[in-house]
Amino acid sequence: MKYSLNKRTASRLVVFGVALFALAALSYGRTTTTAVNIVNNSSKEVRNVYLSHVDVDDWSANQLGDSVISAGQSFNLASVACDQSQVKVIGEDEDGCFVSTVVNCGQSATWTITNQTARDCGTR
Repeated sequence: MKYSLNKRTASRLVVFGVALFALAALSYGRTTTTAVNIVNNSSKEVRNVYLSHVDVDDWSANQLGDSVISAGQSFNLASVACDQSQVKVIGEDEDGCFVSTVVNCGQSATWTITNQTARDCGTR
């Protein structure tokens, strides 16, 4: 049995193939977002929160705006844009010390900061 395509069927297959390729390309290039709930269970006030790529020191602007995360409080960062599979979240406390964590993009995450969370206070 010999199988042949007429021009109309062949055209439909080509259009379908191009549409499928375009859809795959668009979904690949789309930026993923994630939500991060920061829970401050430490005795320090968190005054600034920054985002960065995991392997690059390219911190964003302060994500808290005019807010702070007081001891015992939490703050939700909604729709954190990710152009990689992970994003680094950095908090700065009232002493100017930094704490950080890495979260997976595309999933909601909770980061709990405690008094035992390792702090980077520079070389004072």
